[in-house]
Amino acid sequence: MTDSKADFNPFGKLTYLIIDDFENFRLSMRQMLRSCGADKIELVSHANQAIQYCTYNHVDVVLCDFNLGEGKNGQHILEELRHKKLLKRSSLFLMVTAETSKEMVMGARENQPDAYLTKPINRAVLEKRLGSLITQRNALMPINREMDRENYPEAISLCLQALPRQPRYKTWLMKTLGDLYFRLGDLAHALKVYDDVLAQRELSWAKLGRCKVLLAKRSFDAAVDGLRELIAKHPDYMEAYDLLAEGLERQGRPTQSQHILEQAAQHSPNALLRQKHLAELASSNQDMGTASDAWRRTVELGTYSIHDNFEHYLALGQTLSDLSEGDLEEEGAARAKEALAVLKRMEKRFPEEDGIAVRSQIIQCRVYAGQGQDQQAAKMLQSIRPELENTAAMDAQTGLDYAKTLFRMNHETEAKQLLADMAERFSDDPDTLHKIESLLDEPVGFRQKIKARTLNRDGIRAFESGNLQEAADTFTKALEIVPDHAALNLNLVQVLMKEYDSTPGNTDLLRRCRTCLDRLSNLPEQHRQHRRYITLERKLKGLTE
Repeated sequence: MTDSKADFNPFGKLTYLIIDDFENFRLSMRQMLRSCGADKIELVSHANQAIQYCTYNHVDVVLCDFNLGEGKNGQHILEELRHKKLLKRSSLFLMVTAETSKEMVMGARENQPDAYLTKPINRAVLEKRLGSLITQRNALMPINREMDRENYPEAISLCLQALPRQPRYKTWLMKTLGDLYFRLGDLAHALKVYDDVLAQRELSWAKLGRCKVLLAKRSFDAAVDGLRELIAKHPDYMEAYDLLAEGLERQGRPTQSQHILEQAAQHSPNALLRQKHLAELASSNQDMGTASDAWRRTVELGTYSIHDNFEHYLALGQTLSDLSEGDLEEEGAARAKEALAVLKRMEKRFPEEDGIAVRSQIIQCRVYAGQGQDQQAAKMLQSIRPELENTAAMDAQTGLDYAKTLFRMNHETEAKQLLADMAERFSDDPDTLHKIESLLDEPVGFRQKIKARTLNRDGIRAFESGNLQEAADTFTKALEIVPDHAALNLNLVQVLMKEYDSTPGNTDLLRRCRTCLDRLSNLPEQHRQHRRYITLERKLKGLTE
């Protein structure tokens, strides 16, 4: 009888994993599944047991409570199983919970569970909801099998064959078909799929897919406009925010991109990777207040996440160091104290990570210096020097951070030599070269850097409006902060030469030009301002000969 029932009842052919910290609920769920015809059922009470079980066993259906007591919750389990690819595409993950807060639902939905079941659950509800999912799973199994194998052409072929045969799953098939064409880089067919769907009905996933294709085709304006419309109609559609932020970045509008991610983080605050992206973007926009908040949240969310990383702690420590530098008031002292605490916590959390203690101490040294504790900073710098002597073995990020600390400790010659060595070693790495260049231009603290950039913008505006004297004065003030800044020196030279055109006998203007250009005599050829430097150098020679 049992075998006969399994042949006709899809429940009986699958393996199940029930994850809940209450034994009575685990036993109750097992009894309901058995009454539905299920047989192979494993019960676990904690996240680590669940992940270990999925590592060594295939599971068709996971029924997981959201709240599992201290440690990882259901969202963390789903996130880790997806990240490690421990669930096949045909496997079902159902989130079971008594909690229905927006924050929980939004956070869990980021990792796309197949369904939610709200406690209390009875047999009829379980059989209806799960039975429907199992039926769909079985009907679409061949397609999912080929997708697990990354055999996308065959998966496309099976989708096209299934469309006339399986009309009840048309939405799933069309969505999957668009995604498969996109993965293969067949943007024309992907766009046609989404356009065909949208011609019949305005579906948010099709609109998102279409905008994704437009971004890939570099139709940035159309993609951005479409995503704005989508978010206006569906303000909780988090994937649209992420894609819009990407589109705005690719348009060269990083500040607007940051604002979109801030909105997304308000709607769904528990998505670690989005918080990380926001932190990185805010840092590049020099919005260190937002960056520190986002890095802080990233570190907090990482406590039980598979995406936890020591780099998040370092980034938070660096950001707090920048914010506390030179701020000896209560807020600055509090940020410095937090930076030191974060770095110490990182050392304990990642003790096996190579070089972690040295990287931590490089930043700690800068924190102490920024708070006027020069003796403590010097003592720490002296203690880590022996471990940093072999610059040839130093990775890019450690080298950049060490150079930044050397500048802060007034060891400019050593810092410049380190960066020169790094420029040679990383000559084929444009991103690292750009960071080296930026540090050479502005080896000062965050607040001084912002002030110099503001003065530079003011000077450019004055020059463009024809007020040469104001422009020259403004650029001169900026150079008092960052005297070796290539663009600033060349901006001033350009202004002074323009002034000289009006007063050709004023040799003092040419002397000031010579002073600026002499500062840049060792400007590397790969520097973005090098060609401009050569042009102005030749022009000055022409004026003085």
